[in-house]
Amino acid sequence: WVFRVNHFKSFHHKLFVEGKLSGGINQEGVKYYNNLINELLANGLQPFVTLFHWDLPQTLEDEYGGFLSPRIINDFQDYTELCFKEFGDRVKHWITINEPWSYSIFGYATGMMPPSRCSKWLNPNCMDGDSGKEPYLVSHHLLLAHAAVVKMYKKKHTIVSNWFEAYSNNKLDKYAAQRAIDFMFGWFMEPLTSGNYPQSMRSLLGRRLPKFTKQQVKLINGSFDFLGLNYYTSNYVVNAPKLSNGKPNYATDSNANLTTQRNGTPIGPMAASNWLYVYPKGIRELLLYTKEKYNNPLIYITENGIDEFNDPTLSLEEALLDSFRIDYHYRHLFYLHSAIRDGVNVKGYFAWSLLDNFEWNNGYKVRFGINFVDYKNGLKRYQKLSAKWFKNFLKKY
Repeated sequence: WVFRVNHFKSFHHKLFVEGKLSGGINQEGVKYYNNLINELLANGLQPFVTLFHWDLPQTLEDEYGGFLSPRIINDFQDYTELCFKEFGDRVKHWITINEPWSYSIFGYATGMMPPSRCSKWLNPNCMDGDSGKEPYLVSHHLLLAHAAVVKMYKKKHTIVSNWFEAYSNNKLDKYAAQRAIDFMFGWFMEPLTSGNYPQSMRSLLGRRLPKFTKQQVKLINGSFDFLGLNYYTSNYVVNAPKLSNGKPNYATDSNANLTTQRNGTPIGPMAASNWLYVYPKGIRELLLYTKEKYNNPLIYITENGIDEFNDPTLSLEEALLDSFRIDYHYRHLFYLHSAIRDGVNVKGYFAWSLLDNFEWNNGYKVRFGINFVDYKNGLKRYQKLSAKWFKNFLKKY
């Protein structure tokens, strides 16, 4: 049994006084995580620990702009060294950075999430930013921070990616689908496996895309022992003509338009989150692509799941009947098994999530858990039907 600790509150005040490394070590924070890790191990659970899941100390943001600055690399390395020293005797599986694409895009291209930076002409609510430059700079520093940590101790990198189906058999749509996956998946996998960004990104972005030095290429190339892959959904892709006078923006940089419908028919049923359309076949296609494109790396599926609306009008008994979630996982596991039979090197699978939780900008409006959390009654927990199904499934296999 494994359990994903997602996350160590990143380099948060739980481990460092006021969230800053120079402020000293917060021994209460170390004690908290020691207790958590020990409890997991005592119950036969092997923790997979995520070091950074978007929760950057505000003081680092204020001092030098967080991941906009290369200074973050040394601070991230110091933080990681402390975690290894305090917990490495018991934690054997570490995740450096979770979903760098999501952090870069939602924080620096759309401004949907902290630090809420983007081009003001896109979103006047953004404090400041440049949606055509900052996402690429932030991702560059995320990759270098990851690679710096790997020097000390082999880690995996957790990447999120959709699958992208060409809208039609037209060659332009097929090329657009390839660009779409380059700008989401290849953006991080190419540097990790070749030391450079995808050719499509380099040609389309020009000087807006940072370059790795020769020393950084050696550092980042091959800097993972296994890949953590998060998969939820897929999109159709339509070729988009290059904007002649358009302002630089990540959303249009790839010359590829994403859509969830084709001829009026959705790619799959929509979940509670409006970005999540159920397309189980996509996990197989993404895995086969990874096998062929990136020399069949060792893979863990570190997130895969579906949410429902938090409906306070339902009785507890009704809220626990999540047969749609059983169907989601069953179908994804079917296609995952198919990919394994075709030679993809998958070693593990994590359902997202163990518990209902605070889901970023959706708050408590949606529930991803296989266990129900009663927010109004002492956070009591109840197994949903899907949790019981998983228990029987694991006993069987």
